[in-house]
Order: sequence, then C-alpha cells, then structure tokens
Amino acid sequence: MPNTHASLPVRPTAAGPRSNYLRCAGREIHFTEWGVEHSRSVIAWHGLARTGRDMDPLAAQLAQHYHVICPDTLGRGLSQWSPQPEQEYCLDFYVHQAQALANQLGLAQFHWVGTSMGGAIGMVAAATRLKGRILSLVLNDIGPEMAAPAVQRIRSYAGRPEAFDSVSELEQYFRKIYQPYGWISPEQWRLLTESSVRRLPDGRVTPHYDPAMAGQFEHHPDDYKLWSVWDQLNLPVLALRGEHSDLLLPEVAQAMRERGPRAQVVELPDCGHAPALNVPLHWDLIEQFLAKY
Repeated sequence: MPNTHASLPVRPTAAGPRSNYLRCAGREIHFTEWGVEHSRSVIAWHGLARTGRDMDPLAAQLAQHYHVICPDTLGRGLSQWSPQPEQEYCLDFYVHQAQALANQLGLAQFHWVGTSMGGAIGMVAAATRLKGRILSLVLNDIGPEMAAPAVQRIRSYAGRPEAFDSVSELEQYFRKIYQPYGWISPEQWRLLTESSVRRLPDGRVTPHYDPAMAGQFEHHPDDYKLWSVWDQLNLPVLALRGEHSDLLLPEVAQAMRERGPRAQVVELPDCGHAPALNVPLHWDLIEQFLAKY
C-alpha cells in the first residue's frame, strides 16, 4: 500500500500517558491514562491478541478533551494472567472487570471505543453491568456476528504465538499478520512491537499475551453471537468497518443499521480487520461522534 500519510508519531499530552494498576474482580489489571485533567471520560479497549498501547495514537488525540483509559485485558500486556483461564477468558468476566475498573476510577458515565474484542466487551457491558453508564459506543470492525473464516484465521495465530530470536524479527511477523490494519508508520510499527513483546526463558521473544486466552472460542463458543445483546442496546453507536474486512461482513453491517440501536456505519478505506485508529480520518470520525453525546 502506498505511503499516502505523513509520519504521525504519538503526541502525548502533559498529563499522559500515565501507567497504573488496579485489582478488578480479584485480578490485577494494567491500564494507561491520558488527559486525567478532563471530566469527560472514554474507555478505549483493544482487540483479542493486542494490548491497550494500540490505542496510544487515538488516546493522544482524544486526550485534548477527554480522560482516556486504555486497559490491557486480563492475560494481555502487563495485566495478570488468569489462574482460571477456562472460566475467566470470556466476555462476561471481562465485563465484570470493566465494571470494577470504572467503579474504582469513579466513572459515573463515559464513552466506550472498542476494537474487535474490545467492541464486543463494550456491547455486552452496555446491555448489562454498565447499562446507562456508557453514553455512546464506538465499535471498530466488530458486530453482533463474526464471519467464521475470519475467526479461524485469527485463531490460527492467536492460540499458537510464534517465537523469534530478535525483536526485529517479531516486528516483521507483526507486519505480516496485521497487514489488514492498513497504513501504519514505521514509528507506529515499532511502538506496536515494543509494547507487546515478552522474552521467553530460552531468550527468544514472543507476543505479550497468555496463549490460553484463545481458548475462549472453545470454552465459550457463543460469546460472540450477540444479536440478542444488540437488540437490547439503547444508546448511540458508531460502527466503523474496514473496507476489506473479512470479519464484519457488509450484510451484517447493514443489519446493524436496521435493527437494535440502528448504528451509524462508516466504511474506512484501505484497511481490513481491524482499522488501526491511527490516522486523522479515524480520529476525526470518532471525535465528531463523541462530541454529540
């Protein structure tokens, strides 16, 4: 893909990012905070095999007006790995932890931006434990139904993460499997890699997550069948779909326009699953949507 964008390094605000830890539903969760001086808040939640640092570019932008909280999901990044993976790596437990996080941070109401799994957590939270507290919902390439071939593609690498002798080799691996994210600057690829790497006892490096988290698809096979949840939602929803997404199919996006909360759906060019939320087009769409509520 041609480099049609200027280099877009993260622009931290004076008040962020700040790294913090809290025990949520009995497990330690790591999160970064941006723009802590603001009264309006946004929780920005990452995708399945990623970390909260993926939200850095968006958070740096939103932090001009919002307090932005970017958690690492249980078993990812710097958050604790679950000692009960079959029970706790599931949407219900993630929502439980999200509620505990919001309570401890004193967030009475807030907006939610979620990429892939993070969007699914937001949908369930808005219909259950955090109903009435989530003011608006931004779903990044996720809906109430996921295409089975895309799920299988993601499972093929998420459950068996590869290991490499060097961080540079890991970055090349990420560039390959996350090519559908769309254009990403060299600086952003480096951040994506360095913020999601861990070293194994043999000295090699691998993605920074618990491989057991992919067992969600086996132990909770209905987790992402969310039409019943979707039809319960009664809040503004912006659904972003990557133009070439193999996970959120056009017919599902159309149904999201027509039922439940009747989402505003916007297709983002030059990317698939999932848009990286790292360029002004993405930021502007989200900021303009959030400003209405």
